[in-house]
Amino acid sequence: MSEFMEILHSLIGSDDGTISWWQMSIRGALIFAVGVFAVRVAASRAFGKWTPLDIIFAVIVGSNLSRAMTGSAPFLPTLIASLVLVAIHTILARASARWGWLSFLVKGGRVQLVREGEQDKAAMRKAGVGDGDLHMALRTHGLEDLSSVQDAYLERNGDMTFIKRPDR
Repeated sequence: MSEFMEILHSLIGSDDGTISWWQMSIRGALIFAVGVFAVRVAASRAFGKWTPLDIIFAVIVGSNLSRAMTGSAPFLPTLIASLVLVAIHTILARASARWGWLSFLVKGGRVQLVREGEQDKAAMRKAGVGDGDLHMALRTHGLEDLSSVQDAYLERNGDMTFIKRPDR
């Protein structure tokens, strides 16, 4: 193992932060490969519609990988830690698909903003959604105003969905 570490350090540099341009390039290529692996494992979850679980995962893994590339953190332990985070994210994503209570805990839930055609101002304030935000989303969905809307929700990924009135 010691011989392997010596070869590795000659290729990627030491973990003291002093690495050459070509060692950083090798680190970058290796980290790119690990990043592609992480995206392939977590792609549909972390890089589709983002939930809090996905955002935290992407920020932490990105931060870890950048520190490993620049040599400001030990290379192998940082890569291993990043792969552990990929595994944790995958386990939480799959477990939350199975158990609703866990899904709500790690991803959040939807907030009803319009109920039977009437804005729920308290829910909108709590969710940080103003009238302008609601009307922009209405226009994005091809709706002119709330007169054709039965219910509206702020989904946990930040999208707004609208249920049209049955009579319109």
